Amino acid sequence: MTDTVDRATLRQIAAYQFGAGAGEALFPAGESRTITRTSGGRPQQIHVDDERLVSFGTDGRYTLGIEGGRRLADAFDSPAGRVVVDDESEPFVRDGKNVFAKFVCDVGGAVRPGDEVLVTHERGDLLAVGRAELSAEGIRDFETGMAVKVRESVGAAE
Repeated sequence: MTDTVDRATLRQIAAYQFGAGAGEALFPAGESRTITRTSGGRPQQIHVDDERLVSFGTDGRYTLGIEGGRRLADAFDSPAGRVVVDDESEPFVRDGKNVFAKFVCDVGGAVRPGDEVLVTHERGDLLAVGRAELSAEGIRDFETGMAVKVRESVGAAE
């Protein structure tokens, strides 16, 4: 495949998974990226300047890296694709701990179980990326249970 076809395909997958505009946010024109592939040729990870944007799941969907999360956070208004927490949860999430429903302040209305989501602080800082374990409605309604399985966090505040 040529680079042009790769970029178009990558953008289509992002738009399908995250919404219109996600493809351009994750894979802007003119940017050099590195795609690592499995021995069978299937794309495995995409890096830009040694930062992981996304990995490919076996289901063909992306799992976000922190850099991919930053790009989506810049592209979409809060709370779209996000689970928002406050000061009480921030240090735990930065440390890579999972997010529990009772500590969520806001959540994007379209979030479904299994979706890749951004975990942000209510002031807008990206704290982590991970997989939603509950729907937006469940996250709002439940006082117990894991809302997001955190895969990667930004680490301690600098």
